[in-house]
Amino acid sequence: MTQSAKKIINMTRDEVQQALADFPVAILPLGATEQHGHHLPLGVDIFLAENLANIVSEKTGAVVIPTMPFGYSWVWRDIPGTISIQQHHVEAIIKDVAHSVSRYGVKMLVLINGHDSNNSSMKYAVRELADELDMPVLYLFYPSLSEVMATNCESEPWYGMIHACEFETSLMLATKKELVTMDKAVKEYPEKPVLYGKTTISLGDLSKSGVYGDASLATEEKGKKMEQIFANKMAELVLEGYEYFTK
Repeated sequence: MTQSAKKIINMTRDEVQQALADFPVAILPLGATEQHGHHLPLGVDIFLAENLANIVSEKTGAVVIPTMPFGYSWVWRDIPGTISIQQHHVEAIIKDVAHSVSRYGVKMLVLINGHDSNNSSMKYAVRELADELDMPVLYLFYPSLSEVMATNCESEPWYGMIHACEFETSLMLATKKELVTMDKAVKEYPEKPVLYGKTTISLGDLSKSGVYGDASLATEEKGKKMEQIFANKMAELVLEGYEYFTK
């Protein structure tokens, strides 16, 4: 039976203690505050990570930690509203959260990420934590992303990347459609310079709209389908991980 998401920001200390006694797993959603074209808000990565975390909480009983709102967003640093923190700071925050929750009965921490650039920070933070804590950390970013997009999206991603495209726009329509302005959604596939990835030429230098892909093809229906696929898979992984690490 589906339950309500257990968001610790809304709970008392006693409620958190009871929730962890029932299922000692905590979820930390990881987002970013950065531009996502003219049709989406800067909080896309926050909203999407938090939404998936809440659904996984409903399915498993894990508690949800308040979402990390900042990530490494250097490529958009000159666009109004963007907040970028250094990559090693993202790692440090992940590690600090892990050390904090490990002190009062959390047996596994789950990272649910909505911002691609957080992936490296997650990987290296978790590796360091393996040498510092007995508590395992599971890190997730849209499981089976390529397959899900191939099945549910009509457009091709820009060199395998997702940003303000059909994929993210569809998920936002399913999550917070009141913040999406579809009449401003565009299609843009910027030319990729030969030196891209080998110099400081960045995403912020290439796209005029801030979109990488075809946002105009996004629909709420696509977003709902993909949301459920990701949430179901993440919940499965959380339960599998808990059983594996705590047996």
